[in-house]
Amino acid sequence: MTRRRLWTSPGRETGAVLIGRLPVDEQVDALRAALARNEVLMEVLARAAKLGLPGWYLTAGCVFQTVWNVVTGRPPAEGIRDYDLFYFDDSDLGWDAENEVIQTGAHVFRDLPAVVEIRNEARVHLWYEDHFGVPCEPYTSTEAAIDSFAATTCCLGIRVDRDDRWRIYAPHGLADVFNLVVRPNPVLAPRSVYEAKARRWREQWPELTVLPWPEHAGDVP
Repeated sequence: MTRRRLWTSPGRETGAVLIGRLPVDEQVDALRAALARNEVLMEVLARAAKLGLPGWYLTAGCVFQTVWNVVTGRPPAEGIRDYDLFYFDDSDLGWDAENEVIQTGAHVFRDLPAVVEIRNEARVHLWYEDHFGVPCEPYTSTEAAIDSFAATTCCLGIRVDRDDRWRIYAPHGLADVFNLVVRPNPVLAPRSVYEAKARRWREQWPELTVLPWPEHAGDVP
């Protein structure tokens, strides 16, 4: 069955068009409009801005899965397991410093119907190999961490600056997100991680087109 993700732009004589074929600035407008329909995400975003964490982004599943829900006609927050809040602080790589931020966040988000996972991306290299089986070089920024997600579709982060200006980090663009395409990103995470995530996503969103892991990349980068 052909799926048509449509967006009606008031300034366009052609009317409804495929979102993934819009100019980038209009795709950004469509992204913001889609995310605004997830009231939980918008509240997490607003409260996260007040924490003042260095280099922070709300990222990964809560962002692109909100878009998937909107363009497939589902409730905006359906199937979203948690809301990933990344920040970058390499001034103290001890667990106690990160845990203090996590506990502060637990208080800030305590009344929301969502799990907000806060992680300092400056510390990821300390535990990544134990968890995923491959070594991880220290990240230099939150953006570098987002670049390493297992699928390019995941590489999407948003935040609101102090002047209420949105910052959107999308190194692979937005077309795949709106077109429901899951594309591998074989730069760090092993093949098994990508395929496990893709299987789980297809169970929740069967409309997805999942592209195979490239054979030349092997099982791990």
